[in-house]
Amino acid sequence: MALNTEEREQFLAEPHIAALAVDSGAGDRAPLVVPIWYQYAPGGDIWILTGAESRKDRLITAAGRFSLLVERVAPTVRYVSVEGPVTERIDGTHDHLVELATRYLPAGKVEGYVAMASGEHGEQVVIRMRPQRWVSSDLGGL
Repeated sequence: MALNTEEREQFLAEPHIAALAVDSGAGDRAPLVVPIWYQYAPGGDIWILTGAESRKDRLITAAGRFSLLVERVAPTVRYVSVEGPVTERIDGTHDHLVELATRYLPAGKVEGYVAMASGEHGEQVVIRMRPQRWVSSDLGGL
């Protein structure tokens, strides 16, 4: 059964690892699909943090849109897929990195991860997407 607006937005706001999909732009390649951390609050835009000029960044910039899929399998099978246009691409900051790390990691691991990522991941960009099309389901009622 499809989730209502409140259910799907709340589910997307939880810290799931998303599968990001974007058109590869090449006729002989499938879309790029990769796992990614993201941030979302109900009613707002989604944002991701990725390497500046990375393949993801270049493909998203070229396509002007991307999709995210988040899912769980327990206690019920539930998923939300969302797709929409890019609304902003800005330089990523230390604060963006801390916010995402805090969302996904235990408190005691955030500082170490941020130090590692700051030194090893290079220049980052934040890409914002406005959710436009939603597909969702929860098979809990079966």
